[in-house]
Amino acid sequence: MMFPTDYAIDPAELAKEVEDRGFDSLWFPEHSHIPTKRESPYPGGGELPRMYVHTYDPFVALTAAAAATTTLKVATGICLVIQRDTIHTAKEVASLDRLSGGRFLFGVGGGWNREEMADHGTDPRTRMRKMAEQVTAMKALWTQEEAEFHGEFVDFERSWAWPKPLQEPHPPVYVGGMGPGVEDRILDFGDAWLPQRVGPDNLDEFAQRADALQQRAADAGRDRIPMSLFGAETSPEALDGYRRVGLERAIYGVSSAERDTVLKELDDLAKLVGQG
Repeated sequence: MMFPTDYAIDPAELAKEVEDRGFDSLWFPEHSHIPTKRESPYPGGGELPRMYVHTYDPFVALTAAAAATTTLKVATGICLVIQRDTIHTAKEVASLDRLSGGRFLFGVGGGWNREEMADHGTDPRTRMRKMAEQVTAMKALWTQEEAEFHGEFVDFERSWAWPKPLQEPHPPVYVGGMGPGVEDRILDFGDAWLPQRVGPDNLDEFAQRADALQQRAADAGRDRIPMSLFGAETSPEALDGYRRVGLERAIYGVSSAERDTVLKELDDLAKLVGQG
């Protein structure tokens, strides 16, 4: 995962280097803008890093990444759908999935920057309900020849919307988050879980949550829910734990920096992956 910015290695060049080292996927986050007057605390603590202010639009950057590669999966980690127009976002997802040859993973989340949300007309208090409607409506647009949706936040009459995604029935929706309601959201409108901040210190607690989620999915007649860990740790203890709890992939961040710095970090991670 990297914040693709105007001062860092180019997204297309990055993607080629990631693919050449045998990695499975490349994830780009999203921030439309950062209001200068802000009370929302940065989740990482301290001052907000520069990269948040300089990030490319993820769908534009991922299209460049997809065009430069042939097997690498491209993914949003995460797309702030609550700040986006639902119909346009459905079109972008379908377009990217087709143009990439069906290599897109759709990571979504509710975000943390309340001032950023407010500038898009989103009420932070209802953003999770809004996201549920948006993803459900997008799935209708992707899978139905004539789709319509009538909800609290999303409303449109019977419509045609093409192209349809290449993946069937649509790209998998990875629901990000670790809050108490994330399992409900996954089972409501998601296809996979994108947890974060899991390491040896809290792996047992996470394993209990994961097991409970899988049991709920089984009780509902669903297949096993895939899980990809965002911001994974690199220690052998952590990697062993990730395998034990059934994570499908560990996602590591690299610096939003110039080519030489990023390639060094990719080489170090490639060695780590090679040990597995």
